[in-house]
Amino acid sequence: MDIAAAKARLKTCEEELGSSALVFFSSFERDGRKLTLSITAQLRKRAIKDGIWRSKEMLTTLTNASYGFHTEASRSVSGRDGIYLLDRKFRPENEMMRKLFGRYIDKKGSGFLELAEALNQDPEALLPVRLVSHHMRLLGVLAQGKDEDHLVLVDCDRSK
Repeated sequence: MDIAAAKARLKTCEEELGSSALVFFSSFERDGRKLTLSITAQLRKRAIKDGIWRSKEMLTTLTNASYGFHTEASRSVSGRDGIYLLDRKFRPENEMMRKLFGRYIDKKGSGFLELAEALNQDPEALLPVRLVSHHMRLLGVLAQGKDEDHLVLVDCDRSK
């Protein structure tokens, strides 16, 4: 998926988010494993607030989902784009952790439990992740299946 296709798809998703909190964005295949990428109304709201909705940087980050998630390389290596775990034990706690854990996963009424139910997943089984590009990180949760993963994005982060 190139930037123009991602922009067109994001415009379509924007219309769909009016009636649904979770919208399919795209699917990617890498190394024989499929990744489904969805976005949420919460991501849209945060991205508009941060002035990045449909920006080139956001679109580039969305296309980086094509790298897939690799359990054997689930920790971020400096300077590499891709999908990486967020760890509660990392210190000092950073803004990404506060956004994903404090304002979403651990917060009652955030929509996290409803998202887990929509994905037909135990909330404890969802992995907190960040989708990384050189420009920003998009935060979400990853549901791993036998042959397919589903990444749902819920927030964004531009801090360095």
